[in-house]
Amino acid sequence: MSEPGPILVPILGDQQTRALASIRGRAKDDTVILMMEVWDEATYVKHHQQKIALIFSAMRHFAAELEDAGWTVDYVKLTDEDNSGSFTGEVARAIDRHSPRAVHVVEAGEWRVQQAIEEWPDKFDCEIHILPDDRFLCSKSEFNDWAEGRKTLRMEFFYREMRRKTGLLVKGEEPEGGQWNYDSENRKPPKQGLSAPQRPLFEPDAITREVLDLVAERFGDHFGDLEPFQWPVTRDEAEQAADAFFAERLPQFGDYQDAMIHGEDDLFHSMLSTSINLGLLDPVELCRRAEEEYREGRAPLNAVEGFIRQLIGWREYVRGFYWRFMPGLAEANELGATRPLPEFYWTGETDMRCLADSIRSTRENAHAHHIQRLMVLGNFALIAGIEPKAVQDWYLAVYADAFEWVELPNVSAMVLYADGGKLASKPYAASGNYINKMSNYCSGCAYSVSKKTGEGACPFNALYWHFMDRHRERLEVNPRIGRIYSTWDRMDEAKQAEYLASAEKFLDTLEPAKDGWARD
Repeated sequence: MSEPGPILVPILGDQQTRALASIRGRAKDDTVILMMEVWDEATYVKHHQQKIALIFSAMRHFAAELEDAGWTVDYVKLTDEDNSGSFTGEVARAIDRHSPRAVHVVEAGEWRVQQAIEEWPDKFDCEIHILPDDRFLCSKSEFNDWAEGRKTLRMEFFYREMRRKTGLLVKGEEPEGGQWNYDSENRKPPKQGLSAPQRPLFEPDAITREVLDLVAERFGDHFGDLEPFQWPVTRDEAEQAADAFFAERLPQFGDYQDAMIHGEDDLFHSMLSTSINLGLLDPVELCRRAEEEYREGRAPLNAVEGFIRQLIGWREYVRGFYWRFMPGLAEANELGATRPLPEFYWTGETDMRCLADSIRSTRENAHAHHIQRLMVLGNFALIAGIEPKAVQDWYLAVYADAFEWVELPNVSAMVLYADGGKLASKPYAASGNYINKMSNYCSGCAYSVSKKTGEGACPFNALYWHFMDRHRERLEVNPRIGRIYSTWDRMDEAKQAEYLASAEKFLDTLEPAKDGWARD
């Protein structure tokens, strides 16, 4: 009678941690770890070249780390002759190679991958154990319990529960400083000459160089600049990046987290989201480090609270929201937006300086910070009425930290209000005044932010009122923005008509994106 086979443990590209539930506590001599570079995952949207390189390089480094620690790793490269191109196909081949008695896999972060995994018990003869991803503070069932019966699912109330659960910035039952949220202190416009220390940039090693060559050869037609490639691809590098953020940028992160400066792509942002979403860094560990910076007097409360809110508040919340409302969230379009994505989202060729700079940073770095994503790129898509699926595909393709579980709620529900307000209490629509206040973009723009309509006027101004007018029936009952309509109603009919005509004239100039940019 033959000996029973080992446990086969597939590890996905965003599960790169040795604390993963599927390997935690397992015997190394009874486990084969399977890691797979597959065509389907690199191309289901045409991901930014740096994003593909980041994930593949991090995977190869993690596989080497596991092997150095004594694990047996079966690593399938994209170029392997018999690579099937899919997770399911590669698990099938690995089962043939290793005859495992069982497969232990941690649930996927994305809906479509999880649907495939849930078919494995019917496809394969060995036992399939699908384990919960306990790297998150809040399980799917816990989020559903919290959400059940609530009329609104506001992140703020969820966030307070996470603070109590972790004890972060909590004294007894009360929040540090007497407030749960210091966001009102985190909206300073950029002052003249504001700049931030350079974040650590990591020179590609031999493993990364091999990956860069692969991406250039196989994915050279995808969006984005491949080089210079300077992302952290190992836990050690990610920790160096975290060290630099806490020492050099956290103290001013709070004040200027909403600020935008032409050519200053990172400002005081941590730039750690790629490492967190890949599994290289533990978000709760980062929060405890941030709290220590406050306790030791090295960072102010508003900065530390803002950082912690991003991780245990917003990040955990959107993950729970994603799983509660999928698959319908991916198709939501409550505002009936149908306009094609403009070509300039890919080329950056627009005279609107704010959009051009945000797209340039996206192309060069596979990154733009959250206010550029929300209030420039997202705001334009919202008020111009761009079709949600096209916008979702764009965000998913172009950002290195974009996995669908975090991207889709942010874009569909936060940016586009396509869910009808389940997540956000109001649409984040704004005229050029907001961008002018929070950036230096307008001073060098071909358009005048002070001009409201007509030739040379900032397009955001007319588009804002066009959006508000066409969605009046839905939005004027919203207590957070309903009063805006009294401003609209005080305008005479000629002025209203001028706004609407200016918006329509501008919208007619938008060239639709060519087919195939985001999806083949």
